[in-house]
Amino acid sequence: MCSAVKHRNHNSIEIPEAAENFRSTIDEDNKAIQSAVSVVRKQSEQTKQDAAEFRIKVEDMEKKILATGEEIKRLVDDQISDILKELESVTSESGKQAASVEETYQLALVSMESFHRYSRELLDKGRPSDITRAACELHDRATELLDTDVTAVKYRPPHVTFTPADVTQMKHLSLIGNVTIDAVNLAGL
Repeated sequence: MCSAVKHRNHNSIEIPEAAENFRSTIDEDNKAIQSAVSVVRKQSEQTKQDAAEFRIKVEDMEKKILATGEEIKRLVDDQISDILKELESVTSESGKQAASVEETYQLALVSMESFHRYSRELLDKGRPSDITRAACELHDRATELLDTDVTAVKYRPPHVTFTPADVTQMKHLSLIGNVTIDAVNLAGL
């Protein structure tokens, strides 16, 4: 952009006027970023709530597993251990997935909030020439941040149930029961 006043070889515009033209674009980008921040924060809170509810559900299942195991006494200690290991494995995997989703959200929030702080500081304290110089790059960055849809990444805890064995049917190999894991939700990332 030429900064010479009344330059004749090509179109030119006064820097304050150009800065004012860019101001509305930057303000619109900031509004969009703030809206995206709100959506990510809501999904972050929902992920935390879902993970906590999942942990409570797993704890309830562990109690049922242990209560069923007590009915059969020492004969089923090995089977109880195997089932708890399986449950712990799915809990661990689910925890890793929740942490990964949360990390994605937090990285997006840091990037968007950093953008917002910088652009607000530029608009509030920057000179017109600073605003003009940074406008295109800021707009490109805002577009990049908004095009990266982190809200598409969601934590989906696996659907896990415990079905106690019918202890009257001692002929079955599974004396304690089975943990059922909905693999569709487990692979939901």
